[in-house]
Amino acid sequence: MEHPCLRCGACCAYFRVAFHWSEADAALGGCVPQELTEKLDPHRLAMRGTDAAQPRCVALQGVVGQAAHCGIYAQRPSVCREVPPSWESGAGSPQCDKARLAHGLPLLTPQDWPAPSPSAIPSISQGTDR
Repeated sequence: MEHPCLRCGACCAYFRVAFHWSEADAALGGCVPQELTEKLDPHRLAMRGTDAAQPRCVALQGVVGQAAHCGIYAQRPSVCREVPPSWESGAGSPQCDKARLAHGLPLLTPQDWPAPSPSAIPSISQGTDR
Protein backbone atom coordinates (compact mmCIF):
# COMPACT_ATOMS: atom_id res chain seq x y z
CA MET A 1 0.00 0.00 0.00
CA GLU A 2 1.40 3.37 -1.04
CA HIS A 3 1.81 5.99 1.68
CA PRO A 4 -1.21 8.38 1.42
CA CYS A 5 1.07 11.44 1.50
CA LEU A 6 2.62 10.39 -1.82
CA ARG A 7 -0.60 11.19 -3.63
CA CYS A 8 -1.73 14.10 -1.44
CA GLY A 9 0.48 17.20 -1.06
CA ALA A 10 -2.43 19.19 0.40
CA CYS A 11 -0.49 20.51 3.40
CA CYS A 12 2.30 21.71 1.07
CA ALA A 13 -0.26 23.72 -0.91
CA TYR A 14 -2.25 25.10 2.01
CA PHE A 15 -0.03 26.23 4.90
CA ARG A 16 2.71 28.84 5.14
CA VAL A 17 5.88 26.95 6.00
CA ALA A 18 7.72 29.26 8.42
CA PHE A 19 10.70 28.23 10.54
CA HIS A 20 13.78 29.60 12.33
CA TRP A 21 16.49 30.85 9.97
CA SER A 22 19.08 28.49 11.46
CA GLU A 23 17.40 25.52 9.75
CA ALA A 24 18.78 26.85 6.45
CA ASP A 25 22.25 27.71 7.76
CA ALA A 26 24.62 24.85 6.94
CA ALA A 27 27.28 26.25 9.29
CA LEU A 28 24.84 25.68 12.17
CA GLY A 29 23.76 22.21 11.03
CA GLY A 30 20.73 23.35 9.08
CA CYS A 31 19.75 21.30 6.05
CA VAL A 32 16.93 23.23 4.34
CA PRO A 33 18.25 24.54 0.98
CA GLN A 34 18.68 28.31 1.47
CA GLU A 35 17.79 29.02 -2.17
CA LEU A 36 14.28 27.61 -1.61
CA THR A 37 13.52 30.03 1.23
CA GLU A 38 12.56 33.67 1.65
CA LYS A 39 12.95 35.96 4.65
CA LEU A 40 9.81 36.64 6.70
CA ASP A 41 11.32 38.62 9.55
CA PRO A 42 14.65 38.80 11.43
CA HIS A 43 14.08 35.37 12.98
CA ARG A 44 12.08 33.37 10.44
CA LEU A 45 12.27 32.11 6.90
CA ALA A 46 9.50 30.58 4.82
CA MET A 47 9.61 28.09 2.03
CA ARG A 48 9.20 30.02 -1.23
CA GLY A 49 5.63 30.00 -2.46
CA THR A 50 4.02 29.38 0.91
CA ASP A 51 3.60 33.01 1.97
CA ALA A 52 1.12 33.68 -0.83
CA ALA A 53 -2.66 34.02 -1.07
CA GLN A 54 -2.73 30.57 -2.71
CA PRO A 55 0.27 28.86 -1.15
CA ARG A 56 2.24 26.12 -2.84
CA CYS A 57 5.66 25.15 -1.59
CA VAL A 58 8.41 25.40 -4.19
CA ALA A 59 9.59 21.92 -3.12
CA LEU A 60 6.22 20.27 -3.83
CA GLN A 61 6.40 18.13 -6.94
CA GLY A 62 3.39 16.72 -8.76
CA VAL A 63 -0.34 17.27 -8.67
CA VAL A 64 -2.11 17.72 -5.33
CA GLY A 65 -4.46 14.82 -4.64
CA GLN A 66 -3.10 12.64 -7.43
CA ALA A 67 0.65 12.15 -7.21
CA ALA A 68 2.56 14.65 -5.10
CA HIS A 69 5.67 14.50 -2.97
CA CYS A 70 8.27 16.71 -1.34
CA GLY A 71 11.33 17.20 -3.52
CA ILE A 72 13.49 17.84 -0.44
CA TYR A 73 11.89 15.32 1.90
CA ALA A 74 15.11 14.49 3.77
CA GLN A 75 15.91 18.22 4.04
CA ARG A 76 12.43 19.52 4.84
CA PRO A 77 11.98 22.02 7.70
CA SER A 78 11.03 20.93 11.20
CA VAL A 79 7.50 22.31 10.85
CA CYS A 80 6.89 19.92 7.96
CA ARG A 81 8.19 17.01 10.02
CA GLU A 82 5.78 17.95 12.81
CA VAL A 83 2.54 17.73 10.77
CA PRO A 84 1.31 14.17 11.24
CA PRO A 85 -0.90 12.58 8.61
CA SER A 86 -4.29 11.72 10.08
CA TRP A 87 -4.44 8.24 11.57
CA GLU A 88 -0.89 7.23 10.66
CA SER A 89 -0.14 6.84 14.36
CA GLY A 90 -3.68 6.08 15.49
CA ALA A 91 -5.04 9.62 15.86
CA GLY A 92 -6.54 12.27 13.63
CA SER A 93 -4.59 15.40 12.68
CA PRO A 94 -6.49 18.71 12.52
CA GLN A 95 -3.83 20.20 10.21
CA CYS A 96 -3.96 17.28 7.78
CA ASP A 97 -7.76 17.28 7.81
CA LYS A 98 -7.99 21.04 7.21
CA ALA A 99 -5.59 20.96 4.25
CA ARG A 100 -7.27 17.94 2.65
CA LEU A 101 -10.74 19.48 2.97
CA ALA A 102 -9.50 22.75 1.43
CA HIS A 103 -8.41 20.80 -1.64
CA GLY A 104 -11.62 18.77 -1.84
CA LEU A 105 -9.91 15.56 -0.76
CA PRO A 106 -11.56 13.04 1.56
CA LEU A 107 -10.22 12.83 5.09
CA LEU A 108 -7.83 10.00 5.83
CA THR A 109 -9.20 7.18 7.98
CA PRO A 110 -7.57 4.33 9.88
CA GLN A 111 -8.34 2.12 6.86
CA ASP A 112 -5.90 4.19 4.76
CA TRP A 113 -3.01 2.69 6.73
CA PRO A 114 -1.76 -0.87 6.49
CA ALA A 115 -2.34 -3.09 9.50
CA PRO A 116 0.89 -4.03 11.28
CA SER A 117 2.33 -7.33 10.12
CA PRO A 118 2.16 -10.20 12.63
CA SER A 119 5.95 -10.14 12.92
CA ALA A 120 5.79 -6.50 14.08
CA ILE A 121 3.51 -7.36 17.00
CA PRO A 122 5.50 -8.42 20.07
CA SER A 123 4.63 -11.86 21.34
CA ILE A 124 3.83 -12.46 24.98
CA SER A 125 5.39 -15.50 26.56
CA GLN A 126 2.85 -17.44 28.54
CA GLY A 127 3.37 -20.02 31.22
CA THR A 128 6.92 -19.18 32.11
CA ASP A 129 7.87 -19.72 35.72
CA ARG A 130 10.70 -17.94 37.42
